[in-house]
Amino acid sequence: MSEKIPVYIPKSLYEKIKLRVQSSEGAFKNVQEFVTFVLQEFVKEEEPEEAFTSEEEGALKARLRKLGYL
Repeated sequence: MSEKIPVYIPKSLYEKIKLRVQSSEGAFKNVQEFVTFVLQEFVKEEEPEEAFTSEEEGALKARLRKLGYL
């Protein structure tokens, strides 16, 4: 298990998240699990997209040439 550190949020936000956890039909055990999941999803979205491989880039350029764009 990785090391954990505290993060503070407003109590009103905590209470809203707690209601979501309770209505999640067991998808989340507690607020901490929910917040961890949401933050992981957010960070995952922020990761840069993978670039084309050189083969894919070559095929794309060839197709664009064939279509008259290059």
